[in-house]
Amino acid sequence: MAAILLFLLFLSTFSTATAQPKHTNITLGSSLSATNNSTSWFSPSGLFAFGFYQEGAGFRVGIWLETNPNKTIVWTANRDDLPVSSNSKVILLNSGLFLRTAGAQDKIISVGISSTSCASASILDSGNLVLYNSDYKSIWESFGSPTDTILGSQSLLSNNQLLSSVSETDHSIGRFRLYMQSDSNLVLYPKDTGDNAADSYWSTGTLNTGYILRLHLYQDGIMYLVNGSDYNISFVARRTVADNGIAIYRATIDIDGIFRLYSHSFAMNGTSTMTTDWAALSNKCLVKNFCGYYSYCTLVDNQPDCLCLPGYNFIDPDQRFKGCSRSFSGEGCMGKKETSTYSIFTMENMYFEDFFYAISSMQKEDCRKACFSDSSCEAANFQNGKCKKLMLPLRYGRASGSDSTTTFIKVGSSTNFSPNATSTVDGESKKELRVKILIGGIILATFSVASFAFSGFLIYRNQAQSYRKMTENNNLGLSEEIVLRSFSYNELVRATDNFKEELGKGAFGTVYKGTLYNSNRMVAIKRLDKVVEEGEREFRTEMRAIGRTHHRNLVRLLGFCDEGSARLLVYDYMCNGSLANLLFKAESQPDWKERMRIALDVARGIFYLHEECEPHIIHCDIKPQNILMDGFRTAKISDFGLAKLLMPDQTRTFTGVRGTRGYLAPEWQKNTPISVKTDVYSYGIMLLEIICCRRNVELEVADNEIVLSEWVYSCFVAGELHKLLDGEEVEGKILDRVVKVGLWCIQDEPALRPSMKNVILMMEGNMDIPIPPSLTSSMNIS
Repeated sequence: MAAILLFLLFLSTFSTATAQPKHTNITLGSSLSATNNSTSWFSPSGLFAFGFYQEGAGFRVGIWLETNPNKTIVWTANRDDLPVSSNSKVILLNSGLFLRTAGAQDKIISVGISSTSCASASILDSGNLVLYNSDYKSIWESFGSPTDTILGSQSLLSNNQLLSSVSETDHSIGRFRLYMQSDSNLVLYPKDTGDNAADSYWSTGTLNTGYILRLHLYQDGIMYLVNGSDYNISFVARRTVADNGIAIYRATIDIDGIFRLYSHSFAMNGTSTMTTDWAALSNKCLVKNFCGYYSYCTLVDNQPDCLCLPGYNFIDPDQRFKGCSRSFSGEGCMGKKETSTYSIFTMENMYFEDFFYAISSMQKEDCRKACFSDSSCEAANFQNGKCKKLMLPLRYGRASGSDSTTTFIKVGSSTNFSPNATSTVDGESKKELRVKILIGGIILATFSVASFAFSGFLIYRNQAQSYRKMTENNNLGLSEEIVLRSFSYNELVRATDNFKEELGKGAFGTVYKGTLYNSNRMVAIKRLDKVVEEGEREFRTEMRAIGRTHHRNLVRLLGFCDEGSARLLVYDYMCNGSLANLLFKAESQPDWKERMRIALDVARGIFYLHEECEPHIIHCDIKPQNILMDGFRTAKISDFGLAKLLMPDQTRTFTGVRGTRGYLAPEWQKNTPISVKTDVYSYGIMLLEIICCRRNVELEVADNEIVLSEWVYSCFVAGELHKLLDGEEVEGKILDRVVKVGLWCIQDEPALRPSMKNVILMMEGNMDIPIPPSLTSSMNIS
């Protein structure tokens, strides 16, 4: 009884200290204003409040815990919208809770309730904002759509996730997510990744328990995974101090990507003390993507810091977590000979925890040499006799402390190395080099004498010339630049069993399935139909172009055949077929998250072709049929860099139309120059197809739905984007964002289309997206 009286006394004291009105029932027509003295709706205890809170120069709508002197934000409405001005209001209407701003249409906060069914609202002492109908039954709760936090008595349901905030002062969506998977596993991921084990950095390991589980935080500070019957199935965390007073518990995925349990203890004077009771990880460097691409995480005085790899500089020195960009000139992807060569930089106790495209048993020095000689290898980890190779982009790097891991990184030989690592020149030692030069000189002298001695014999001279020509053709003069194998035509006939199994056919030629005789490696062999037959130099130039491109989202070229009139290309075999088959022919299409991962994969591949190659490559035929899926369902662009292999009249900028009907940008028909923006247009059409899992043109649908781009735009204008998904559940603001990206990409005017860099930023939620204009608008976000 004494404890109850003490608790009531506390509530009374706290209420007086806050000097704010408290609401137990919020009636229709009630409103809140965003001002410097913003009004709020309080829970009966006064511990929780709902209303406007200040963020920068503007205001957001949310729920917070009154932890004096600062508020602890636990929920935010419409997180990715910009903060609103001080003349904004929140109003409760019979159709729900709305945000009203000057000059704009009311935006609903209580998404998903039935129209004209709301009668009242309350904010409870649990921190839950609840809307009720006339029978006082709950029709919407903030607990049903958590942001980065769950509170005592709240659950994170199966197939739902918490998303971190950008910073302590910016509560829009950040870089990490906690996902309560349908397979019963609770997992932490970087936000913009698929649900792959290779991308996770913490989990409860509760796979396939036989139950549909949810994460539940009890009011006494204990977290369990519980089933539908409320039985505790798996313990997650508990408070670390005795609950002797009044405490509020919350579990939050913080801005650093770590999931933590906090307790807030309140004193009689209204002040509070926060304690971290539990954290999923103690080492922040274990958080994947804590540091961005081409950087790595290291602990300094037990605090994480991001450093660039050798040969790279920070994209933004003030925000080091954004990663780094290359500071040296790499090999040109259109065959341009660079003056700089590559070197291997060695970093001890350094590790990349990412997907390795090749793993082999070998010695440490052999691992270094293997990466240097492999044109696809950008870095290699060596540990316990295993050499693991990585392609671009390099991510998830961390200094591994006492771990005996060595990382070899390929950089320009002119790079100024930092003093905290050791470098080794990629070539042989000077002594080995002198020996090779001597041997080469002897061979050259011997060859000269032999050639002079037999120069009088016409037949031998012709044979020698023929032999030299064949050697030149087979090597393409590229031995110092790319590692491509030259196949004979008979080898490829044997590999394909005389071109027996056709995989597909396109504008460039026909693709066949094959198996290389020596290695039993499955390959895809493209026999080109419209190749320039006269002149070997053009073909060799294009081999340089294709062979020197390497990116995880481009199909890898392994070799070629240049024999007589035969021109064939040998690629890695993509066992999961094309994106077109996946979207349009599969019995069950990939879910929304996988489709968005695929869309980002393709965008990154196009960005590489447009901006990271020198000179740049315009693909000219982006479509689902040219996007292939490997064994991990990683999307890879095919048929890139083939433009100059075609007949000359198919490569002209002004006259020869290339590509596929339905994906062609309008400039092809206007006799205007093409640019990288033509690929952006094709990508936009394909993105809409990925969103809707249907082709751009379908005849067996309603008349207003035949042309997909027109139907999407009409649904966007009408606010009916849910019609595009055929019942699939997708968060409205995410769907809205991706649709807007697609609509920007297919603007008639090339200048209106965004660059692929901005497409990626918008897709990832790192760039604001204006409302797409009509085709006559002059707005530009490129």
